[in-house]
Amino acid sequence: MPTFTLGIEEEFQTIDPETRELRSHLSQIVEGGKVILQEQVKAEMHQAVVEVGTNICHNIDEARTEVLHLRRQVIELADKQGLKIGAAGTHPFSRWQEQPITPDARYDKIVEELQEAARSNLVFGMHVHVGIENREIGVYMMNTLRYFLPHLFALSTNSPFWEGRETGYKSFRTKVFERFPRTGIPGFFHSASDYDEFIEQLIKTGCIDNGKKIWWDIRLHPFFDTIEYRICDMMMRADETIAVAAIMQALVAKIYKLKAQNLNFRIYRSALIKENKWRAARYGIDGQMIDFGKQEEVPTRKLILELLDFIDDVVDDLGSRHEVEYVLKMMKMGTGADRQLQVFRETGDLSKVVDYILAETTHGLY
Repeated sequence: MPTFTLGIEEEFQTIDPETRELRSHLSQIVEGGKVILQEQVKAEMHQAVVEVGTNICHNIDEARTEVLHLRRQVIELADKQGLKIGAAGTHPFSRWQEQPITPDARYDKIVEELQEAARSNLVFGMHVHVGIENREIGVYMMNTLRYFLPHLFALSTNSPFWEGRETGYKSFRTKVFERFPRTGIPGFFHSASDYDEFIEQLIKTGCIDNGKKIWWDIRLHPFFDTIEYRICDMMMRADETIAVAAIMQALVAKIYKLKAQNLNFRIYRSALIKENKWRAARYGIDGQMIDFGKQEEVPTRKLILELLDFIDDVVDDLGSRHEVEYVLKMMKMGTGADRQLQVFRETGDLSKVVDYILAETTHGLY
């Protein structure tokens, strides 16, 4: 029986409180954080990004405690440097051309290889690991869970602006990140050996030096016994992060339960799932996605409610009903993108949007 443990990684923006622009923390937050948080805080490619990650959590309550603690700590560390911390998939108006890259041989190599795609990748995501100790089951999970990625992504959409422009997308972050190779919805794999052979072929032919250079929206982690969801925008509220992580864990538990009963969830083509991902990026929760079973368009909100029904029989065992039901509040108040756009339409001022992001990032922490 898998443990369904949880690990959550959040990528934050470091923001100048006067200009509201992104501002480099020069690794001071990371270095300062090492004393308190050890390896739970990391620098990223751009110096205005700081990533924190929970320890292995055995249930959603532990995950909530850790996410809240890490947010508080990173906010306090930033405050000592005269900076603020924001949680969104993109910054509303800062330009990547003005943001320095973190000096590091690994990042130098990525920039050398990917050039402007890497330099312009000033985006912020949220990743969730769910424990799956059996790699054969892990590949089965990856194949099956792909179908649900657009639903989860729609809930997380939180990047409607790019370089001072309203993009028309609820998540422009994914449009930026898709310039990287080996991104997006993965293909189907027949087995763990099929998956491993694929990675080995990429390494052997010089495409990658290790499996972490595969940046799909979901992947069997190359070094940990986890399935890793990577599709989501960074969400403003900790409550939103916890709710979506709880659904991700519940989906793994539900698919495992079905498989144990010799019931298989239907596998759909990557090309079809990509159609739903595009709709989620464009419209968030207010558009329509394709119900592949019915072969018709259905409101995205309806599909999300059906997803909650699908996992309903496992959430009590996981102790996550309260967290999962927060999704109903998310649908009522709108995604981060919806709320950013509302502030902009009310004020016409992207600085006010940044102020809103900063305020929401602290929501429920104190």
